[in-house]
Amino acid sequence: MTTRVLEIRKNVLSKNDEAARALRSHLHARGILTLNLVSSPGAGKTRLLEELLRRMHTRGLRPAALTGDLATDNDARRIASSGAPVRQINTVNRCHLEAEMIREHLAAWNPGAFHFLFIENVGNLVCPSSYDLGEDIRLALLSVAEGEDKPLKYPTLFNSADVAVITKIDLAAACEFDEPAALANLNAVRAGIRVFRTSAKTGEGLDELIAFLTAERAARTPA
Repeated sequence: MTTRVLEIRKNVLSKNDEAARALRSHLHARGILTLNLVSSPGAGKTRLLEELLRRMHTRGLRPAALTGDLATDNDARRIASSGAPVRQINTVNRCHLEAEMIREHLAAWNPGAFHFLFIENVGNLVCPSSYDLGEDIRLALLSVAEGEDKPLKYPTLFNSADVAVITKIDLAAACEFDEPAALANLNAVRAGIRVFRTSAKTGEGLDELIAFLTAERAARTPA
Protein backbone atom coordinates (compact mmCIF):
# COMPACT_ATOMS: atom_id res chain seq x y z
CA MET A 1 0.00 0.00 0.00
CA THR A 2 1.30 3.44 -0.94
CA THR A 3 0.93 6.08 1.72
CA ARG A 4 0.13 9.55 0.45
CA VAL A 5 0.58 12.64 2.56
CA LEU A 6 -1.60 15.60 1.66
CA GLU A 7 -0.20 18.87 2.87
CA ILE A 8 -2.65 21.73 3.10
CA ARG A 9 -1.27 25.19 3.49
CA LYS A 10 -3.53 27.99 4.52
CA ASN A 11 -2.55 31.60 4.23
CA VAL A 12 -2.26 32.65 7.87
CA LEU A 13 -2.64 36.24 6.75
CA SER A 14 -5.89 35.68 4.87
CA LYS A 15 -8.07 36.96 7.72
CA ASN A 16 -5.95 40.08 8.04
CA ASP A 17 -5.98 40.65 4.28
CA GLU A 18 -9.77 40.39 4.20
CA ALA A 19 -10.09 42.91 7.04
CA ALA A 20 -7.61 45.21 5.31
CA ARG A 21 -9.56 45.17 2.05
CA ALA A 22 -12.79 46.02 3.85
CA LEU A 23 -11.10 48.80 5.81
CA ARG A 24 -9.50 50.27 2.70
CA SER A 25 -12.86 50.34 0.92
CA HIS A 26 -14.49 51.97 3.96
CA LEU A 27 -11.84 54.70 4.15
CA HIS A 28 -11.77 55.30 0.40
CA ALA A 29 -15.50 55.90 0.38
CA ARG A 30 -14.96 58.68 2.90
CA GLY A 31 -12.11 60.35 1.02
CA ILE A 32 -9.44 59.36 3.55
CA LEU A 33 -5.86 58.70 2.43
CA THR A 34 -4.23 56.16 4.76
CA LEU A 35 -0.49 56.00 5.34
CA ASN A 36 1.43 53.22 7.08
CA LEU A 37 4.78 54.36 8.50
CA VAL A 38 7.27 51.54 9.12
CA SER A 39 10.83 51.72 10.42
CA SER A 40 13.24 50.36 12.97
CA PRO A 41 13.13 51.81 16.51
CA GLY A 42 14.82 55.18 16.71
CA ALA A 43 14.55 56.03 13.02
CA GLY A 44 12.48 59.11 13.85
CA LYS A 45 8.89 58.07 13.02
CA THR A 46 7.33 59.83 15.99
CA ARG A 47 9.27 63.08 15.60
CA LEU A 48 8.58 63.19 11.86
CA LEU A 49 4.89 62.42 12.38
CA GLU A 50 4.62 65.06 15.10
CA GLU A 51 5.96 67.74 12.75
CA LEU A 52 4.00 66.58 9.70
CA LEU A 53 0.72 66.60 11.61
CA ARG A 54 1.45 69.99 13.12
CA ARG A 55 2.04 71.54 9.70
CA MET A 56 -0.95 69.81 8.12
CA HIS A 57 -3.27 70.69 11.01
CA THR A 58 -2.36 74.39 10.85
CA ARG A 59 -3.07 74.36 7.11
CA GLY A 60 -6.53 72.85 7.54
CA LEU A 61 -5.63 69.51 5.93
CA ARG A 62 -7.31 67.54 8.76
CA PRO A 63 -4.93 64.67 9.60
CA ALA A 64 -5.35 62.05 12.34
CA ALA A 65 -3.01 59.37 13.66
CA LEU A 66 -2.95 55.96 15.28
CA THR A 67 0.36 55.04 16.88
CA GLY A 68 1.41 51.53 17.80
CA ASP A 69 3.75 50.38 20.57
CA LEU A 70 4.07 47.34 22.78
CA ALA A 71 3.52 49.51 25.87
CA THR A 72 3.02 53.11 27.09
CA ASP A 73 1.18 55.98 25.44
CA ASN A 74 4.31 58.14 25.20
CA ASP A 75 4.16 58.53 21.42
CA ALA A 76 0.46 59.40 21.37
CA ARG A 77 0.98 62.11 23.98
CA ARG A 78 3.87 63.56 21.98
CA ILE A 79 2.01 63.54 18.68
CA ALA A 80 -1.13 65.04 20.27
CA SER A 81 0.82 68.28 20.69
CA SER A 82 0.35 68.74 16.92
CA GLY A 83 -3.34 69.50 17.51
CA ALA A 84 -4.48 66.54 15.40
CA PRO A 85 -6.62 63.68 16.80
CA VAL A 86 -4.38 60.84 18.01
CA ARG A 87 -4.94 57.44 19.59
CA GLN A 88 -2.50 54.92 21.00
CA ILE A 89 -2.63 51.21 20.16
CA ASN A 90 -0.80 48.97 22.64
CA THR A 91 0.01 45.60 21.09
CA VAL A 92 1.34 44.11 24.39
CA ASN A 93 3.22 41.10 22.99
CA ARG A 94 2.81 41.65 19.24
CA CYS A 95 5.61 43.13 17.16
CA HIS A 96 3.27 44.63 14.56
CA LEU A 97 -0.14 46.14 14.00
CA GLU A 98 -2.99 44.30 12.28
CA ALA A 99 -5.94 45.54 10.24
CA GLU A 100 -8.48 44.57 12.88
CA MET A 101 -6.66 46.69 15.46
CA ILE A 102 -6.97 49.68 13.13
CA ARG A 103 -10.68 49.06 12.58
CA GLU A 104 -11.38 48.77 16.32
CA HIS A 105 -9.56 51.98 17.18
CA LEU A 106 -11.31 53.90 14.42
CA ALA A 107 -14.77 52.77 15.52
CA ALA A 108 -15.44 55.69 17.88
CA TRP A 109 -14.03 58.31 15.53
CA ASN A 110 -16.15 60.27 13.09
CA PRO A 111 -14.60 59.32 9.73
CA GLY A 112 -15.76 62.59 8.24
CA ALA A 113 -13.58 64.49 10.69
CA PHE A 114 -10.29 63.89 8.90
CA HIS A 115 -8.82 63.47 5.42
CA PHE A 116 -5.51 61.75 6.21
CA LEU A 117 -4.96 58.80 8.54
CA PHE A 118 -1.37 58.16 9.58
CA ILE A 119 -0.57 54.80 11.16
CA GLU A 120 2.71 54.68 13.06
CA ASN A 121 3.58 51.00 13.10
CA VAL A 122 5.56 49.27 15.84
CA GLY A 123 9.31 49.81 15.45
CA ASN A 124 10.29 46.69 13.51
CA LEU A 125 11.57 45.99 10.00
CA VAL A 126 10.42 42.37 9.79
CA CYS A 127 6.85 41.56 10.91
CA PRO A 128 5.08 44.76 9.74
CA SER A 129 6.14 44.12 6.15
CA SER A 130 3.73 41.17 5.96
CA TYR A 131 0.63 42.89 7.33
CA ASP A 132 -1.63 45.02 5.16
CA LEU A 133 -3.36 47.60 7.36
CA GLY A 134 -5.69 48.90 4.69
CA GLU A 135 -3.20 51.61 3.79
CA ASP A 136 -2.98 53.38 0.46
CA ILE A 137 0.71 54.14 0.81
CA ARG A 138 3.38 52.37 2.83
CA LEU A 139 6.29 54.59 3.82
CA ALA A 140 9.57 52.94 4.84
CA LEU A 141 11.75 55.22 6.93
CA LEU A 142 15.55 55.05 6.91
CA SER A 143 17.57 57.31 9.18
CA VAL A 144 21.05 58.47 8.21
CA ALA A 145 22.41 56.82 11.37
CA GLU A 146 21.27 53.31 10.41
CA GLY A 147 23.63 52.59 7.52
CA GLU A 148 23.24 52.77 3.77
CA ASP A 149 22.83 49.00 3.43
CA LYS A 150 19.61 48.78 5.47
CA PRO A 151 17.46 48.21 2.36
CA LEU A 152 19.68 45.27 1.37
CA LYS A 153 19.45 43.75 4.85
CA TYR A 154 15.65 44.09 5.01
CA PRO A 155 14.57 43.78 1.37
CA THR A 156 11.04 42.53 2.11
CA LEU A 157 10.05 45.74 3.84
CA PHE A 158 11.64 48.13 1.38
CA ASN A 159 10.33 46.12 -1.57
CA SER A 160 6.79 46.33 -0.15
CA ALA A 161 7.05 50.10 0.40
CA ASP A 162 5.63 52.70 -1.97
CA VAL A 163 7.78 55.52 -0.63
CA ALA A 164 11.14 55.71 1.13
CA VAL A 165 11.73 58.54 3.59
CA ILE A 166 15.29 59.32 4.61
CA THR A 167 15.11 60.89 8.07
CA LYS A 168 17.45 63.04 10.17
CA ILE A 169 19.14 64.34 7.02
CA ASP A 170 20.53 67.20 9.11
CA LEU A 171 22.84 64.63 10.74
CA ALA A 172 24.10 63.20 7.45
CA ALA A 173 27.54 64.77 7.61
CA ALA A 174 28.09 63.84 11.25
CA CYS A 175 27.07 60.24 10.50
CA GLU A 176 29.17 60.15 7.32
CA PHE A 177 26.06 59.07 5.49
CA ASP A 178 26.74 58.00 1.89
CA GLU A 179 23.54 59.16 0.23
CA PRO A 180 24.33 57.94 -3.32
CA ALA A 181 25.01 54.46 -1.90
CA ALA A 182 21.74 54.51 0.07
CA LEU A 183 19.77 55.57 -3.01
CA ALA A 184 21.44 52.87 -5.10
CA ASN A 185 20.54 50.25 -2.49
CA LEU A 186 16.94 51.45 -2.32
CA ASN A 187 16.63 51.20 -6.09
CA ALA A 188 18.27 47.79 -6.12
CA VAL A 189 15.48 46.52 -3.88
CA ARG A 190 12.61 48.59 -5.30
CA ALA A 191 13.45 50.15 -8.65
CA GLY A 192 12.11 53.66 -9.08
CA ILE A 193 10.87 54.04 -5.50
CA ARG A 194 9.92 57.61 -4.60
CA VAL A 195 12.38 59.03 -2.06
CA PHE A 196 12.04 62.02 0.25
CA ARG A 197 14.95 63.52 2.19
CA THR A 198 13.62 64.91 5.46
CA SER A 199 14.58 66.53 8.72
CA ALA A 200 11.96 67.03 11.40
CA LYS A 201 14.42 69.39 13.11
CA THR A 202 15.04 71.81 10.22
CA GLY A 203 11.87 71.09 8.25
CA GLU A 204 13.76 70.02 5.14
CA GLY A 205 11.62 67.95 2.80
CA LEU A 206 8.45 68.12 4.88
CA ASP A 207 6.55 70.51 2.62
CA GLU A 208 7.44 68.36 -0.40
CA LEU A 209 6.15 65.26 1.39
CA ILE A 210 2.92 67.02 2.39
CA ALA A 211 2.41 68.23 -1.19
CA PHE A 212 2.88 64.66 -2.45
CA LEU A 213 0.37 63.24 0.03
CA THR A 214 -2.14 65.99 -0.74
CA ALA A 215 -1.88 65.25 -4.47
CA GLU A 216 -2.25 61.52 -3.83
CA ARG A 217 -5.43 62.08 -1.83
CA ALA A 218 -6.88 64.31 -4.56
CA ALA A 219 -6.13 61.66 -7.18
CA ARG A 220 -7.73 58.85 -5.17
CA THR A 221 -10.79 60.63 -3.74
CA PRO A 222 -14.05 59.58 -5.43
CA ALA A 223 -15.60 62.31 -7.55
